[in-house]
Amino acid sequence: MLTLKSFGKPIRYGWKTVCSRSSSTAFVQMKEIISEQLDDIRQAGTWKTERVINTPQAAQIGVQGQSSKLLNFCANNYLGLSSHPEVIAAGKKALDSHGAGLSSTRFICGTMDIHIKLEKQLADFHSKDDAILYPSCFDANAGLFEALLQPEDAVFSDELNHASIIDGIRLCKAQKYRYKHLDMADLEAQLSSVKQVRMKLIVTDGAFSMDGDVTPMNRIIELAEKYNALVFSDECHTTGFLGKTGRGIEEYCDLKGKVDIINSTLGKALGGAAGGYTASCKELTTLLRQKSRPYLFSNSLPPPVVCQASKVMELLSSNSDLCEKLAQNTQRFRSKMKAAGFTLSGSDHPITPVMLGDAKLASEFADEMLQQGIFVIGFSYPVVPKGKARIRVQLSAVHSTEDIDRCVDAFITIGKSKGVI
Repeated sequence: MLTLKSFGKPIRYGWKTVCSRSSSTAFVQMKEIISEQLDDIRQAGTWKTERVINTPQAAQIGVQGQSSKLLNFCANNYLGLSSHPEVIAAGKKALDSHGAGLSSTRFICGTMDIHIKLEKQLADFHSKDDAILYPSCFDANAGLFEALLQPEDAVFSDELNHASIIDGIRLCKAQKYRYKHLDMADLEAQLSSVKQVRMKLIVTDGAFSMDGDVTPMNRIIELAEKYNALVFSDECHTTGFLGKTGRGIEEYCDLKGKVDIINSTLGKALGGAAGGYTASCKELTTLLRQKSRPYLFSNSLPPPVVCQASKVMELLSSNSDLCEKLAQNTQRFRSKMKAAGFTLSGSDHPITPVMLGDAKLASEFADEMLQQGIFVIGFSYPVVPKGKARIRVQLSAVHSTEDIDRCVDAFITIGKSKGVI
């Protein structure tokens, strides 16, 4: 057994327990502090339990502890492509042709022909000059603003933008302004009040993941043109399915090429694996390759993920049937739930929050839905504001009309028993 000395005391490395600081006063105090915080979360009814899935992501899934499969109504698998046979086959083929991973960042020895191909597909899909891949869209948002914006610039962000956008903006040195959610009058007031800056950048989600509402991009573009501002949109919850052919907020609002910078993900509608990207002009993507820290200091996306996403882009470019089916499913669920008396948030988006208000009610409601064979999750603080707890239902193109009707029936049964409707 190897014996080393640390702070004058021997530390033995072998098959038996290794001495550590786990019994130190500071460590014990830390555990007590954390335990109190965890107890507070339980008492508030906002404890989040992870349910363990043991099948591929699909409309019906197996969940550990459940005797039969459940209908899944809470995945970002908008087009049902996470387990599409052609997408899976592309990943398997990539393992043989390009290996499991790159063991490197892009600028060292982590760039393959498949990365270049996918970036071109994404750029073409969004009608942009170029695209740059990241390990996730969280990384894309973390890497953009610091690289682009300086103290002489100003950034204007919707107050309900995704956490990754908020964190990314915090990293930059630009002058920061936050406007009220979807409030174009407030945005204009702030744009007009800020003068003598080099660049102005309006930052918004294309669709807001907790509320299911779509940003009024037409109005944002009008304000951008009036006040000489750039426009950034996070398209994680629009890419692949919003708009007639799934091109996102630009297509949905008939604004092709008007959004200057688009960030989005491969981890939702585009196969559901991992990865994010920025699509914009060649000058910006080139700057990001030189300066963006998450890009420079993270491993390249592994070949199976890249080739799966590339196959998804091929599928979407050749057919828009899944987009149309998802739109039909969304309309069916929303209309039936409204007719039953539920309060819904957002509109015309497959994210359909069923507003319940109370955190414990949302948690109990979701548990009872599970007993009815429906997999949904209750959302409460800090994921959403206090007093605005909900069950966020997410529709998929692979849900059948029978699936949707069964889900609505379960909501009605439980809603009546709990006095919600």
